[in-house]
Amino acid sequence: MSFANANGIEHYYEIIGQPNAEPLILIAGMGGASSFWKPQLKELSKHYRVIIYDQRGTGQTTRAQVKSIRQLADDLNALMKNLEIRSAHLVGHSTGGAIAMVLAHAYPNRVKSLLLYASIHRSDAYRKRIWGLRKKILSELGPLIYAQTTSLFFYPPEFIAAHSQQLEEVELTTAKQDLSNTQIMHSRIDSILNFEFIEPLREINQPTLVFCAEDDMLTPYYFSAEIASLIPNAQLKLVDRGGHAYSRSYPKEFNKLILAFLKKTYQLSTIVNC
Repeated sequence: MSFANANGIEHYYEIIGQPNAEPLILIAGMGGASSFWKPQLKELSKHYRVIIYDQRGTGQTTRAQVKSIRQLADDLNALMKNLEIRSAHLVGHSTGGAIAMVLAHAYPNRVKSLLLYASIHRSDAYRKRIWGLRKKILSELGPLIYAQTTSLFFYPPEFIAAHSQQLEEVELTTAKQDLSNTQIMHSRIDSILNFEFIEPLREINQPTLVFCAEDDMLTPYYFSAEIASLIPNAQLKLVDRGGHAYSRSYPKEFNKLILAFLKKTYQLSTIVNC
């Protein structure tokens, strides 16, 4: 197990892949735990030096409440500095995508490319309604029921039907380990509901892929369409199925999409630098 002090707290992290390969940082969503990316590690680490980490208040990182998405971006910037990672490609899921956007804007030299997956840049009535309900579930019905409803929000029905026992085990572990402190989880939810990042997106100039599943209930595809329209030259990719957790419900397709974009981006940057 590896830990690094970053922005005043101890962050748990893992580095998988060849030491001299291009760094690729995977940033988890609301749950914040590095374990979310397990289906990606074997394939992506063949090509990149993959870095995963537990965010503030989650997993094995210091249990602390979150003040804002900017704070989480500052955490990642400090972690990269500690690990001597000058710049990296970033894949951000949901809240992780928001963290990646802020990092790309505040510390542009840190980011080689952005892959924003099922992410958001603002809140609206739909988001407030669904997250208000989820906060109430966590507060009144407890962590296990919250974890069980998360599966319904995250995955397509056919995936849940085929992986019910596996999901039950994940839900139980999540309830015991990641949702034990309700105040921390509420602070993470509030940080994303208070997040508004519209005009800064027009100033992001890193190569960017924005993608989402059209059946995503938590971050409907219209958020991705708006983000792609705001970031100059961003590419938008919508997939038919996959829910909010496309990387887990269709991991092979997800990994292929990531690698294809990164390969194309690398080839273009090589041509420009020649």
